[in-house]
Amino acid sequence: MDKIIIQGGNILSGTVEASGAKNAALPLLAAALLVDEPVLFHRIPHLHDISTMMTLLAWQGAKVMFDDQFCLHVDTSSVTKPAAPYELVKTMRASSLVLGPLLARFGEAVVSLPGGCAIGARPIDMHLRGLELMGADIKMEQGNIIARVNGRLKGAHIVFDQITVTGTENLMMAAVLADGETVLENSACEPEIVNLAESLRTLGAIITGDGSHRVVIQGVERLHGGEITTIADRIETATYLAAGLITGGDVTVTDTDASMLESFLAKVRETGALVETGDGFIRCKAQGRLRSVDIDTQPHPGFPTDLQAQFMALMTLADGVSVVRETIFENRFMHVQELARMGVEIRLDGNSAIVHGCEKLSGAPVMATDLRASASLVLAGLAASGETEVSRIYHIDRGYERIEEKLRKLGGRIERVSANESGLQGSASL
Repeated sequence: MDKIIIQGGNILSGTVEASGAKNAALPLLAAALLVDEPVLFHRIPHLHDISTMMTLLAWQGAKVMFDDQFCLHVDTSSVTKPAAPYELVKTMRASSLVLGPLLARFGEAVVSLPGGCAIGARPIDMHLRGLELMGADIKMEQGNIIARVNGRLKGAHIVFDQITVTGTENLMMAAVLADGETVLENSACEPEIVNLAESLRTLGAIITGDGSHRVVIQGVERLHGGEITTIADRIETATYLAAGLITGGDVTVTDTDASMLESFLAKVRETGALVETGDGFIRCKAQGRLRSVDIDTQPHPGFPTDLQAQFMALMTLADGVSVVRETIFENRFMHVQELARMGVEIRLDGNSAIVHGCEKLSGAPVMATDLRASASLVLAGLAASGETEVSRIYHIDRGYERIEEKLRKLGGRIERVSANESGLQGSASL
């Protein structure tokens, strides 16, 4: 099993490009199932979950191919298997995203659910209730969702019990081929949902209200092919900005959009760091030791839960005590005990973590427990004195494209090593 070895203490500075967003690309790829013509995708990141989705589409019968310009061509006109078997989707939390498109286009779908998520429950009850309101017959058998509809789905008025990103995406995709009007109330308004809605409109869908908590979809007879571009990964963007800040550096991320990160950047400004934004770039520069800042995670446009762990890493070296409150997932503090191994005092109190900023972190062997936790440990390792070894880094490969290469470009001393390499402990070539 691969590990990441970091020799900390370097100040990170320079410029790095943002990749396409995984959380946008996955629903966009699922949306290709709604179309019986070719779709060309730009800025698809090379990540494990993306590879899984591509493999699933190919298994279903689609033609899936990257060209020499790294554009992805997907043609689902030859899909014959409206299913997602466990063997293919067991590692991909977003597997439920194919349910709505398959049901809308083929009238049936058999989708296996992956195992439980380490950071908390992600029930899809709201997805299923919405599809039932649209006329689907749904049952569960041996871990599979079996959904069928007689004819076409019907437009419906659907009110989510709580805000759900994948639920909004799934039902939006199902509704574009339904008869009549569908209204989604209390819907999520993340930038990735806006990206999906804009892309569906490019393919012929009629959608209004995306970016708000009330989305209205007028069903159409069919969609057509077209070209789709994935937005920048706002979580990756913020992670590299945080890498500069935690090391006392000055990092600029290009090909990104500051409007997607307003809550994060507001908190960065509160720490005393310099924040500059412009057309397609964000710059964050440390100006002395950061000040402690409290955060509460909230649905967009609030502070993203996917940046909670990275911001906590920043607070480990801040001046003062900060409170990090997690309101989205019930088990998203597993990185706390790993950060504590590096010399910081963090106390848990219910859904809050009280972080006592320290003068310095010390390198240590740590273990990643989920995607964003792994990023926080890498950030801490970049700032720590000595060597940090991060194990179970398959988590980080789910959401960060070429992370070692990008961090090295900024001045980080970081390498990936295989577990079977000799002299692993403390002897990686950096």
